Amino acid sequence: MEENIEKMLAGQPYRPGKDGLSEMSRKAHLLCQKYNQLPETDGKRKEILNELCPDHGDGVFLQGPIQFDYGRFTHLGKNFYANFNLTVLDTCPITIGKNVMCGPNVSLITPLHPLMYQQRNPRMQADGEVDTVEYGAPITIGDNCWLASNITVCPGVTIGNGCVIGAGAVVTKDVPDNSLVVGVPGRVVRKITEKDRLNNYPY
Repeated sequence: MEENIEKMLAGQPYRPGKDGLSEMSRKAHLLCQKYNQLPETDGKRKEILNELCPDHGDGVFLQGPIQFDYGRFTHLGKNFYANFNLTVLDTCPITIGKNVMCGPNVSLITPLHPLMYQQRNPRMQADGEVDTVEYGAPITIGDNCWLASNITVCPGVTIGNGCVIGAGAVVTKDVPDNSLVVGVPGRVVRKITEKDRLNNYPY
């Protein structure tokens, strides 16, 4: 793997326009567009998903529309489900466990940009190309989590197993197992316990 791509995946400063990264992302965007144009019952969606996100378990269903930056750097666990408008910016690895559910408008965001505009703005590089510099941090979501609607998970966050992230939350820091998170920024309000089990619901 090219050094620039290795730096990207490791969360180090890298150049997004170098070593074929632009071509990779454009291919992923095209695959997303094709996926979004197909009815949810069309079997070709599975073929596109296999090409876009080859690292996925069985039973994955993405309602669509979807938007992945690369797709190939994301692991979707068994029985992953996403409602409308899933956005996945996987410049760093994104790892999602089994039986994870996402409501509409969930965004998983790994990229970061320099705070100093002198580093953030496009500039001439040593090789004569005009390019930008970015970096990022990976996201991990454990098993059996539910992310409700309009949620943003920020770079570098790990969400433990069995968590529920309430609607509209912006998750900026790690979340322990079996936690209920709400708010902006997201905060743990309590543990999820047996008291939360629905009465008279057979399981």
